[in-house]
Amino acid sequence: MTEAQRQHFERRLLQERAYALDLLNRETNAAATEDEQDRAGDLSKVPTHMADRGTDTIDEEIAASNATRLSGELAEIDAALERLRATPERYGICEDTGRPIPLERLEIIPWARTCQ
Repeated sequence: MTEAQRQHFERRLLQERAYALDLLNRETNAAATEDEQDRAGDLSKVPTHMADRGTDTIDEEIAASNATRLSGELAEIDAALERLRATPERYGICEDTGRPIPLERLEIIPWARTCQ
């Protein structure tokens, strides 16, 4: 991999990091600022049906799952940036096979550790 390609992937990683961090912050802020009535879209504080509570619970679980996924993705991106900066000659090399990771794969997932 050339130095220009490494610089390109460093920029891509930084872009992906900013995007994931923005999404995570939005998810966290939305959950913190909305009350139950706002989240459910209810117009009044009249007690809700049990099915509505179930829907609210599912929505909360999906939000938590998304936050967990984004946190993991951020950790992978940070680890890739560290690899790229500490040992640039090893960036883009599959940890399983030792072969170069296809550039097409790195373009889509610049934090990829393996060929597959």
